[in-house]
Amino acid sequence: MGRRKKEDIQPFEDFPTPPYNAATARENNSLGRCLAEARRCHGLSLSDLSARLNDYGIQIGGPAISKWEMGRSVPDAYQLLALCCALDLENILEILSTCKLPLLNDEGQLKLDAYRSDLVASGLYRPTPMQSEGTRYVEMPVYTLAVSAGTGDFLDDDSWEMISFPENTVPQSAEVGIRVNGDSMEPVYHDGQIVWVRRCDTLHPGDVGIFLYDGEGYLKSYGEQMPDDELLDAFTDSSGQVHPQPVLISFNQTYPPRPVSPYSPFRIVGKVL
Repeated sequence: MGRRKKEDIQPFEDFPTPPYNAATARENNSLGRCLAEARRCHGLSLSDLSARLNDYGIQIGGPAISKWEMGRSVPDAYQLLALCCALDLENILEILSTCKLPLLNDEGQLKLDAYRSDLVASGLYRPTPMQSEGTRYVEMPVYTLAVSAGTGDFLDDDSWEMISFPENTVPQSAEVGIRVNGDSMEPVYHDGQIVWVRRCDTLHPGDVGIFLYDGEGYLKSYGEQMPDDELLDAFTDSSGQVHPQPVLISFNQTYPPRPVSPYSPFRIVGKVL
């Protein structure tokens, strides 16, 4: 192979402007925001992603992943490759590029997202989980409709699908998984997270549970209070004993406690584990 002539070498200033700038990306925390968005899109909590990374040979906890997302630290090369596999980020360079024109406009991206959601919801194209040596999986029923940690969403007892999870990420007494929608239980429970529930019809004050109230599903902390005078008769049984009034409590202080009306249907579905 002959030597290249000097005139064949392209001057540095003639190279096109690179589509990625590391300094700008670090300043904007582009990688961290990308990882956080991808994790939420997959409905994974920090501990869920930690367990999934374990399947790719990465031993790391949720707090360390949180630091990546917040830009306080960055994954190394092998950790980043595992993240790309775990979160379906094969096109991460395109995602992080700020100078490169996207292949689709906003309308096209919306159509692509809708089509992807339809494929995921069908359950027909779910990949078989890759089992690493020593990792066992268990199939669990997960509601296809989210339960609200905000204003309330309908929870249908018949709307669920079977999904495989690493056995060590599912509590032993869990019977069903339910997705969270909303932010009223932040910072403990996050939008898109799957919580594990054991069915029961009674809770103690302070327990976190799933409730059906007035036709809507809720994820809240259970509380009790003495009923006001105007509701006293409604909470008094035939023997004259006054029962406490249930109260649905949010961890996010911007949401006020919600006393349960005795005139609306109310049922405890189960305890969050």
